[in-house]
Amino acid sequence: MHFQPDYHHMLDVLKNRRPARLPLYEHIISPEIMERILGVEFAGLANGDDSDLKEFFTHYCRFFREMTYDTISFEVSIIEILPDHGAISGGRPGPIQNREDFDKYPWDELPQRFKNVAARQFEILAACLPHGMKAIGGVANGVLEISEDLVGLEYLGYMMADDPELFSALFRKIGDLMFELWGVFLDRYAQAFPICRFGDDLGFKTNTLVSPQIIREHIIPQYRRVIGLVHSSGRPFLWHSCGNIFGVMEDMIEVGINAKHSNEDNIAPFDEWISLYGDRIGLLGGFDLNFLCSKTPEEIFAGVVELGQMFRQQAKGYALGSGNSIPEYIPVESYMAMLNAAQQIRQNEINTD
Repeated sequence: MHFQPDYHHMLDVLKNRRPARLPLYEHIISPEIMERILGVEFAGLANGDDSDLKEFFTHYCRFFREMTYDTISFEVSIIEILPDHGAISGGRPGPIQNREDFDKYPWDELPQRFKNVAARQFEILAACLPHGMKAIGGVANGVLEISEDLVGLEYLGYMMADDPELFSALFRKIGDLMFELWGVFLDRYAQAFPICRFGDDLGFKTNTLVSPQIIREHIIPQYRRVIGLVHSSGRPFLWHSCGNIFGVMEDMIEVGINAKHSNEDNIAPFDEWISLYGDRIGLLGGFDLNFLCSKTPEEIFAGVVELGQMFRQQAKGYALGSGNSIPEYIPVESYMAMLNAAQQIRQNEINTD
């Protein structure tokens, strides 16, 4: 079927109203998957000069268009520019463990470090956007993820017990950094990004990674600053968070998220998210990675057609996709089965009309 992208469909999802055509959304798609489908190697060009980067984004954007997305997901990570980063992956403490570490950390250098990495990426991406398409994203990583990388998840507990004033100061400083970086982004690069987002995985299978009280006291106030900045620019905010975060969902809705992405069936089926929150925010995803990895393409196609049509009817604002991302280990045939099913849903709606 002929496809003409139109990012306004995704804007409708973020406004929590039913778009005229079912949109697709992914938080991240592995470049390896893109290369296999397009039949061209281009991922390594992201680290090259401006000419290489233009070729990278040409293929990157072409992938989203040819797979019938209306928007292109892209963001630049804060964590990647942090000196001595890596503690978020576990196995070691981060560079800040005490007040001395905090005071000597090169906070003032971080905005320029981010600009050195991000500016030309945002600029070249904007120049490569196909007609009718815009980007979703911006400045990647949320408050908890940055604190995990600077301190380490288990070491945050020690810091909270040993030096609660430092613990509080850390989150305020992270909020200051995020507020500054988002302010520059919205001022200089956001014309290509009508929808802003960041991901911050606050939960695991049974609960939040830190207590809801800590989230409310130290994390949500920083969210409020950034989301308020995004809203003041006239843009909606999309929040990605994995895990069982039901204990803070009402707080997140109150703070101003316009839509939520990420779901796992062993935490809650997607229609439960719709039942609880679909009257207030847009909901994106719906199809668990385990489903996409363990079922045959035929089973995936049939399941996505059935459930995707149901989600589209139940939710006001809905975009179809995986419950998390498309990593390199998902079989290409399985991913394509999900996309083909989405296109079948679109065709079914045309036939019905």
